[in-house]
Amino acid sequence: MESQTIVEALLLGLLEGLTEFIPVSSTGHILLAGHFLGFHSTGKAFEILIQLGAILAILSVYFSKLWQMLIKLPTDPRTRHFVIGILIAFLPAAVIGALAHDFIKTILFESPRLICIMLIIGGLVLLVVDRINFKPVHHDVERFPLGVYLKIGLFQCLSLIPGTSRSGSTIVGALLMGVDKRAAAEFSFFLAMPTMVGAFAFDLFKNRNVLTSADLPIIAVGFIAAFVTALIVVRFLLDYVSRNGYSLFGWWRLVVGGVGLVALMVWG
Repeated sequence: MESQTIVEALLLGLLEGLTEFIPVSSTGHILLAGHFLGFHSTGKAFEILIQLGAILAILSVYFSKLWQMLIKLPTDPRTRHFVIGILIAFLPAAVIGALAHDFIKTILFESPRLICIMLIIGGLVLLVVDRINFKPVHHDVERFPLGVYLKIGLFQCLSLIPGTSRSGSTIVGALLMGVDKRAAAEFSFFLAMPTMVGAFAFDLFKNRNVLTSADLPIIAVGFIAAFVTALIVVRFLLDYVSRNGYSLFGWWRLVVGGVGLVALMVWG
């Protein structure tokens, strides 16, 4: 990956794990950091492949629940309903992401100014939505109506624009659909599993002929750093948003997007 340093990979991996499951756009943060560090990965694969660390973190936290769901799936209607709901929510972004993959990676990923603008817009949206006094009607992620799962999945399509945030778009969509704040964050965790696994597998396939053994140490360092950091974030996030909402992340996005735009004007 053009002689990138282990330190850069470590920093970007920590950033991935810190931001993957909070609504601030991990991809946007990594692309911006990589831009200013001068980090250029083969086919922009590093930025996607280190997400495997965050995927394994969420799988480890929810392993017991996922195992119980697997056991109950053949006989329990509630579990089947939830699994079908996750698949319904997953499909829109999966289809559009596959069709637009090259445009996203070669055009949108190469526009740090767009990323900063989307960070700011998303921050404003989060601040507004967090202050609206919704009357939540859905509290259990396993019992949403199928139409709610689909609408949240359509919101997730917005995250194909870097800087928007996968978790941010699904959380805002869920809140607008009458889901309470904790359940909105928890469903974004579950929806992340097939979405991130799909993105990882598809990107690995697309870059199978350009990645070399020299890329592996850089990816491995980023992967491990992302796993450890994401594990910590996932364990604390649900309780935090239940008590405090999402305004902190809205301000976070505004600061990063604003500083990024200023930095681009100064340094390019």
